Amino acid sequence: MLRTITNFVRDEEGATAVEYGLMAALIAAVIVGVVTTLGKTLSDVFDNITTQIGGGS
Repeated sequence: MLRTITNFVRDEEGATAVEYGLMAALIAAVIVGVVTTLGKTLSDVFDNITTQIGGGS
């Protein structure tokens, strides 16, 4: 029983998987934030261009 607990405490595979999961979640959150911000900015740019060339409806 004590050996099982000792092996569980020393096992780092679970911690590594959690760390990779957290990194993946953080990267995904950053990508979503950048795409959202960039998408809004690009939409504003194209709306401005459309207005400037007189194509706004």
